[in-house]
Amino acid sequence: MGYFAALKLAQAGLVVLVARNIQKLEKVKVDIEKLGGQAICVVCDFSDLESVNKASREIIDLDLTLLGLANNAGIMTNSDAKSAQGLDLTFATNHLGPFLFTELLLPHLEKNSNILFTCSTSENPESGAKTAGFRGSRFLSVEQSARGEYKANGSKVKGFDAYATSKQCNLATVLYFASQYKDFKINALEPGFNPGTALGKTSANLLTEFVMLHLMAPLSPLIKGWSTPKSAGNVIAKLVTTCEATGVYYNEKARSIQGSKEVQNIEFCKQIVLDTRQFISDLGF
Repeated sequence: MGYFAALKLAQAGLVVLVARNIQKLEKVKVDIEKLGGQAICVVCDFSDLESVNKASREIIDLDLTLLGLANNAGIMTNSDAKSAQGLDLTFATNHLGPFLFTELLLPHLEKNSNILFTCSTSENPESGAKTAGFRGSRFLSVEQSARGEYKANGSKVKGFDAYATSKQCNLATVLYFASQYKDFKINALEPGFNPGTALGKTSANLLTEFVMLHLMAPLSPLIKGWSTPKSAGNVIAKLVTTCEATGVYYNEKARSIQGSKEVQNIEFCKQIVLDTRQFISDLGF
């Protein structure tokens, strides 16, 4: 998704590419330049808050006119891996890193800029994601999520609770930020199920990866709620460059949808934002 979003965004102007793998970043930059666009590469591991700090400073020091921000970093893993700060890897990568990144860049974004977070209906226990084994967000607190602790009776699939919970925190952040930062257009996107992405490569075995990439991905346009990396990337680019609304949760067709009952309560969203901000501050960032 990120690759195709970058190609599309480059049609509108200079793109700052941010990811942890410099080789992949350079490849995207080359592809953009072949199409006549411009790009700058900034290395950042979103699971590592120090890396997020460094990357944000690097971007600010470029002294560019920043017109939009797309938070598309995301992983889903069935391991107990930890971040550089010893935090749950999924929660750190999906929520804490993008949260800090956004807060650091907000003062440097032009007024009326678009800010987009890639979210997921897996956070909603009443969504279609339950057919895949998700049970919605199992949120207890920011601190417990960062330790990899979640409500009981969650998914039987390891890693699903961490992913769904992190995505609920993303969505809560969007909805509360949109209510507070009126100079920006802040929205969320459920990009649809994309079997052609690398989201679950940290946990998928080779057979599963082959089936998803070569057998299921071609069927994506025919299945409701599914999408393709190219289609999702184009929607990301559209929302970051032309969206005039704020506080909206969009699906893969760029149509408004509702999140879980919890995130429909702005006080719940506010508490997640305040607690996240305090938790990150307590870590020294």
